Amino acid sequence: MTFRILGLPMAPFSTLFTMNDAELAAHGAVRRIADARPVYPCRISLTDATPGTPVILVHYEHQSAASPYRSSHAIYVREGEVTYDAVDEIPVQLRTRLLSVRGFDAQGMMTGAEVVEGTEVEAVIGRLFRDDRAAYLHVHYARPGCYAARIERTNA
Repeated sequence: MTFRILGLPMAPFSTLFTMNDAELAAHGAVRRIADARPVYPCRISLTDATPGTPVILVHYEHQSAASPYRSSHAIYVREGEVTYDAVDEIPVQLRTRLLSVRGFDAQGMMTGAEVVEGTEVEAVIGRLFRDDRAAYLHVHYARPGCYAARIERTNA
């Protein structure tokens, strides 16, 4: 089973980086400066911000399907990042965290879910995609519950 992990596109967030703090607040967002703890995981590049780097914390609807599983949460994004898009590779950001991986069908209904250490996530991806109903997977950071990334099946 091969898979593709995708970060978010930059375009929907690009205007946030030009806003002042009052404008960000009007959009329900805030600017932060990354410090040593906690780390600030960018959902575009799927990398952690280094201390001193500005990030934007914003509300994001990651599961927009018209189903009972429609969902949103706060995410961090960083200016100038390139969308993570790789086949059969797990980014370090996911490897180093406890993850909740959830499978969904084409109608946005859950097909399965598991909690796993990031070092073992490939096995969970394989198990959840064994269910032919699973059209895609969502990865969340298990402790804070935040959306992390989308995983799709590949044709390879």
